[in-house]
This record gives sequence, C-alpha cells and structure tokens, in this order.
Amino acid sequence: MYIRRNGGILMDTPIRLLEHTDEATKQMLENVRKRKEKFDIAEKRHFLSIYITLILSFLFFVFFYFTIAKYFSYSFFAMFSAFLNDQRAVLLFGLTILSYGAMNLLKQQKDKKEKEYQELRCEIVDRSKDLWKKEEEWKNRHVVFEIMKKQYDINLYHEKK
Repeated sequence: MYIRRNGGILMDTPIRLLEHTDEATKQMLENVRKRKEKFDIAEKRHFLSIYITLILSFLFFVFFYFTIAKYFSYSFFAMFSAFLNDQRAVLLFGLTILSYGAMNLLKQQKDKKEKEYQELRCEIVDRSKDLWKKEEEWKNRHVVFEIMKKQYDINLYHEKK
C-alpha cells in the first residue's frame, strides 16, 4: 500500500511506518525499494526472453531439419537455396534472430538496473553511521534492516550481494 507524502511522493507503508528513522533515510529506503522492483521486473523479462529464444531456436532447427536438411543434405547450395525459397523457414529464422537481439537488449537493461540498485544499496550500507546518527536510532537500525530484508529482499547488513 502506498501513501502520498510531501506533495505527491509515494512511499510504501512498511517504510513509512519505520520508527527511529528520519524522513531522508526513509526516502533513500524507498528509492532502493523502487530500484529493486525495477531490477526484478527487468530480470523476469530477460529470463522470459531467454526461454522464448530457446523455444524459437529449437522450433527453427526442427523445422529446418524435417523440411530442408533431410531432403537437400547432399549439397550445401541446395539446402541454402531451399531455405531461401521457403518463406516459413526464413520467417522462423528471422523471428529467432529478432528474439536473440531482444534477449541481448533486455540483458543490458537488466544489468543497468542491477548496477543502479546495487550502487544505492551499497551507499546506504556505507552511510549507515550517518543515516542513523543518534544512539537510539543506531541501536534500532537492525529493525529497519530486518524489515527491508523480509518485505523486499534487500540486504542492508553488508555490501556483498
């Protein structure tokens, strides 16, 4: 559940309800949550594109074998010519190449979003002494870390993934 704050800024309820945490820190936690969410979506899209590419590749090779290679295997030129003359084979090959390109593009996007998420997460870990300055806040920061780990699978205990 999201709550509007400070002129339209949305903040997730568990983060908004954190005690012993100031507004700036809550905003940083909200930003890392959003980046984690974007990274998770990009990762799912990338894995979906991998599966689609594998399925299309498999279908192309099965189709190619049973319609072209099986009958024209005596000559590479004959196979190539038969392939170019079969619109279904060319279309399936084109779709396979397209899905491979999309898979690579989605991997780049996933890597970029992961880098952004990890950089902000590591910044929070590095600056934890500054973010929880008061002694009471420092002693209770583990509560914040637990909520972030349980609710959003974001590890703020240390920098390593």
